[in-house]
Amino acid sequence: MKKPKKLVVGNWKMNPKCLEEAKKIASDVKRGMKNIKKTQVVLCPPFIYIPAISNTASTSIFVGAQDAFYEPLGAHTGEVSFSQLPQFKVSHCLVGHSERRARGESDEIINKKVTAVVSDGMTVVLCVGEKTRDAHGDYLSFVRGQIMADLRDVSKKSLDHLVIAYEPVWAIGASESMAGRDIHEMAIYIKKVLREIYGLPADGVKILYGGSVNVENISDIMKNGVDGVLVGRDSLDGKRFGEIIKAVEESK
Repeated sequence: MKKPKKLVVGNWKMNPKCLEEAKKIASDVKRGMKNIKKTQVVLCPPFIYIPAISNTASTSIFVGAQDAFYEPLGAHTGEVSFSQLPQFKVSHCLVGHSERRARGESDEIINKKVTAVVSDGMTVVLCVGEKTRDAHGDYLSFVRGQIMADLRDVSKKSLDHLVIAYEPVWAIGASESMAGRDIHEMAIYIKKVLREIYGLPADGVKILYGGSVNVENISDIMKNGVDGVLVGRDSLDGKRFGEIIKAVEESK
């Protein structure tokens, strides 16, 4: 059986400042993908840059959105619908990122977005993670609660369009990622929760780690049971992002 490809997602957040810089980042990433065979990459720029970098899309590089609204059309000022994205070759969408949750996005809203993404045939990258880590293991039940609520009524047949990105909120923007043994623990636990919901087919769902991922720690992160990473800051530097992709490609 052919081994599934690893996945690297670059979340540009509200960057860069100008279109030319966005095009350059995408171009640098595409150039660095020439010898990458076992890893796929998703670039998630701000909405305004998506049309300009849509020509980057290929069998190994995908265009993703950082968020979208769950209604297909209508009187929703300031929103962008999931149904409007595929025309720009958008195939993936981040949902439930910690920064969105911090602005008040509830699990109920996230569930509606997850359902909308997979219904449109796109792949959802569902972000989950605890704000703090306690000594009693309550963070495990917190993450389990997020997954259960966010995937409510999402069918087993949608698993091919589901990726889980574990991003401990307390590790985002920190000087280093969380300890390898803790990443490994959460990767196993998330797979266990998914199997509880969906049974054995859930074993095929990719689990990513996000939280201060960089060139210096990527090799250690990939030793701990994850299928790839969600990268923030370093995804804006074509050279450093390319080094991360290469490290993921070379990991076992």
